[in-house]
Amino acid sequence: MKNYLFLSFLLFSVSSFAQLTTGLNFGIVKTNSGNVRGYQSNGVYTYMGIPYATAKRFETAQKPKPWTENRSTMTWGPVAPLLSPTTSVQDETEWVFDHDFGYTNEDCLVLNVWTNGINDGKKRPVMFWIHGGGFTAGSSQELPSYHGENLAKGGDVVVVSINHRLNILGFLDLSAYGEKYKYSANNSVLDMRLALEWVRDNIANFGGDPNNVTIFGQSGGGAKVNTLMAMPTAKGLFHKAINQSGAFRGNMLGQEVTRQISAEVLKELGISTNNLDDIQTVPFEKLSAAGNKAIRTVSEKLRSEGRPVAGFGLSWGPSLDGDLLPYDMLSQEALQLSKNIPLMIGTTITEFMPSIGLNMLNASNESVRSYLDKTYPGKTDKYLEYAKKAWPTHKRPSDLMDIDMRFRPGAVYQANVKSAVTGGAPVYMYLFDWQSPVLDGKYKSVHCMEIAFAFNTIQRTRNMTGGTKEAQKLADKVNLAWVNFAKTGNPNHKGLPKWPAYTEQNTSTMHFDNVCTVKPQLDKELIELVTGQ
Repeated sequence: MKNYLFLSFLLFSVSSFAQLTTGLNFGIVKTNSGNVRGYQSNGVYTYMGIPYATAKRFETAQKPKPWTENRSTMTWGPVAPLLSPTTSVQDETEWVFDHDFGYTNEDCLVLNVWTNGINDGKKRPVMFWIHGGGFTAGSSQELPSYHGENLAKGGDVVVVSINHRLNILGFLDLSAYGEKYKYSANNSVLDMRLALEWVRDNIANFGGDPNNVTIFGQSGGGAKVNTLMAMPTAKGLFHKAINQSGAFRGNMLGQEVTRQISAEVLKELGISTNNLDDIQTVPFEKLSAAGNKAIRTVSEKLRSEGRPVAGFGLSWGPSLDGDLLPYDMLSQEALQLSKNIPLMIGTTITEFMPSIGLNMLNASNESVRSYLDKTYPGKTDKYLEYAKKAWPTHKRPSDLMDIDMRFRPGAVYQANVKSAVTGGAPVYMYLFDWQSPVLDGKYKSVHCMEIAFAFNTIQRTRNMTGGTKEAQKLADKVNLAWVNFAKTGNPNHKGLPKWPAYTEQNTSTMHFDNVCTVKPQLDKELIELVTGQ
């Protein structure tokens, strides 16, 4: 009996504490630039802040300078500077999201790797995560849900996440002023391609398969997935794609507009084209302010000419340069380019909820109707009819005003046009319906909610998910769907009902909730009413 009790105590002790292995010569992996040294946590080898490239401001990134010592890669690397540095936060919302803003440096081209094995000759699928924040903010460490340890461990995949140039640093179009800045309009996208090339050239030593790479991202990260799918020189660097809440209708800007913006930036800074290199030494705060003013100026000019910019308005982001990005993201040319790339795409049911900003969680039917009257003038009755028809189980009146109509229409459109490509790879559509119990359910299925379920980081994100048994049970299902998709291009597994590929005719959609179900599209009438399409 005593031996049994001792053994039980020993097993409890071993399982109750995180297992950490370190050493000055532990976890050494060779890369093309030199050896890196990481650590092992819970059986997962972890490497953080590995340089995959280096770049001078507005210039095309190059491979990093090689190093000869075993490089320590045990902490997060630098993140891209933000247009508006975070100096204050809203207490409650910040508690829910629990950001880690990191430290900034313009030379921020680093990546992180999590893997179950190194130098072992195994070919694990690679899941290449691209962070959100639009094209202007965010980082690979920004949210606790992004941490790759659980995803790598449970799925036996290699997880890679990256930082890259953002905002004015990644997208100021100086291409009109010489070869040196030829690709400056899309340097951010070129950074991502370079990170994928690093994976191609180095990931085998981390136990990964360079011929089985899935790119996935959420919000702005999903838009970046779409951008890479439309980039001819990225073809072959990845083989599957997942777009989480990042599908948008609308076209990329052309050089006519991007060069107007750059001209306004130079004008604001007082830099002539003869002294263009002076822009490399302008303090970032001054550069950022000039960029913000230039965008406002060009936006006003376009509006005065009767050419308002669609979508979320004029902002930093990829543009059509006729070279790196010759096609709009969802053009027929881009769809043919990514024809053989299986796609999983979806959104959460409530995303950016107006009820939070307006303090209308428990608003009355009358208050919700008033909001809808202002938001969809002349359409309120039909909106409520279609919304209740699509989501009859919603309980609070505010649930109907919180139904996402920002990302969902774009996801449906992309799924329709992608699945219509003759002989193309399959598309799988999901809708994340699960509602968080945190703060009396105030945050419902807010933007970013599903990420923790895909990464299986429920306990790291208790502030958002509640860390409940129900959340963990669903995460096990969602996580395995993501892993199976990365492995085979098909997310199906025994824990889910049969999930058919999506087409515009069958519209099969996986609804992730405490009870997962597959249904045809429920909100077709609502989307057509709101978008007019």
